[in-house]
Amino acid sequence: MAKTLLKEYSHTFPAVRGVQAGRPCYTAMCPMRLIPKIFVFDEEEVPPELRAQRILNRSRIPEMANYLINNPQGYTLSAITASIDEQVHFEPMADTGPGVNLGMLTVPMDAQILINDGQHRRAAIEEAIKESHELGHDHIPVLFFVDEDLKRSQQMFADLNKYAVRPNDSLSTLYDHRDPSSDLARHVVANVECFRRLTEMDKSSLSNRSTKLFTLSSIKMANRSLLRKSAKDQVSDEEKTLATEFWTEVCKHIPDWNAAQHKQVSTSELRQNYVHSHGVTLQALGSAGADLLSQHQDKWQTHLKGLNDIDWSRSNVTIWEGRALMYGKLSKARANVALTANLIRQHIGVTLTAENLTLEEQFNAS
Repeated sequence: MAKTLLKEYSHTFPAVRGVQAGRPCYTAMCPMRLIPKIFVFDEEEVPPELRAQRILNRSRIPEMANYLINNPQGYTLSAITASIDEQVHFEPMADTGPGVNLGMLTVPMDAQILINDGQHRRAAIEEAIKESHELGHDHIPVLFFVDEDLKRSQQMFADLNKYAVRPNDSLSTLYDHRDPSSDLARHVVANVECFRRLTEMDKSSLSNRSTKLFTLSSIKMANRSLLRKSAKDQVSDEEKTLATEFWTEVCKHIPDWNAAQHKQVSTSELRQNYVHSHGVTLQALGSAGADLLSQHQDKWQTHLKGLNDIDWSRSNVTIWEGRALMYGKLSKARANVALTANLIRQHIGVTLTAENLTLEEQFNAS
């Protein structure tokens, strides 16, 4: 009778049994349509000391849900980690051998199941299924722990998030094949010779001993400025070609970049002594280039010769302090990028907009 009731009022999943820290744990494949029904999320009004997880950041949900909806054949979701406040029943496939840890996991329907890691995935799945019902038939792995109390659940949340490290922007750009800006950055690096030889692909900062001048993430931002693109804007093949031609031409008029790619000068010396080897200038070149392409569509290549006349030396504080430099240090703040771009505009024959003129007046007054 007890077994009948257990089967009638329970969820059963194919699962693998294991042990962590002396406690049994179970990895099950759960249909996504069941995720919103069986996983409880602590309500926001519950005080932090009585919760087992952070407050749900609802602004993240639409983007995650759209990712699932728009990539039904190519999305990837990592496992959800959850705690169960009651004992579960595991029925192994065999009494001995490998099958002893393969079987069916039965969870009572009235058990409270709290998510320790993955509450935003749960909410996104719930929203995505409302619009794309077929997603409900897909599965997501869930790692179940039998939880003794709230304190243990809170500690699990802290442990799971303590060592989580978000990949740096360059590595994300290198591996993200859905993001148009990342695709553009990879295309430009592959087709602009000095970038191909001098770009760090998987780090967003350069060490003093690095043989590179640029990072992939800084090139991505410079391309956005050049083409006036927002983060998710699409990029056409024509725009890819234009960006490649622009940066190829820029490289011709910054002799130090050419010297670096042929190993005639140390990249570390260039980064130490010149502003042209840093992200603030790269983005400023893109911003000034956007105006150049719009104001001189047919002769923009000729105007870039003006780059040869710029003194890029950091020691020339009369030019760079307050623009690319703040108290002698490079600054990527928006105002510094804009002021650096203004100086480039003046050298390549680009007319300053009213906004840029106002910025120059404020800079000169200070």
